[in-house]
Amino acid sequence: MSSPALRQRYLADSVTTATPGRLLVMLYDRLCLDLSRGAEALDAADRETASGLLLHAQDILLELQGSLRPEAWEGGKELAGLYAFLLAELMRANLKQDAAAVRAALAVVEPLRDAWREAVEALPANGSK
Repeated sequence: MSSPALRQRYLADSVTTATPGRLLVMLYDRLCLDLSRGAEALDAADRETASGLLLHAQDILLELQGSLRPEAWEGGKELAGLYAFLLAELMRANLKQDAAAVRAALAVVEPLRDAWREAVEALPANGSK
């Protein structure tokens, strides 16, 4: 098996064996990566790359929004509203090629990712499934 094929298999296995909490953190990690790279692409005037990254970031936000159960916990409605706000901001940033708006979204998402990571790591190994 070639090195890229092994990497793909490892990534696929990582996703299929991850706990729901770890999957959530993985989504947030990728969202942050897309936003960071998208802002860099906008700075470099690479609109095509930026657009692809920002659209992927929007897809992740839609997945997060779709899997959220706002009624299940006290902050759920606020998080749903934040996801909607971020989606609108990223659409606007993509249309206007606004790297500053993408960085502002990243500044909102990074602390959320860090909080989820901390929460998931605090779970007992058998309680995180």
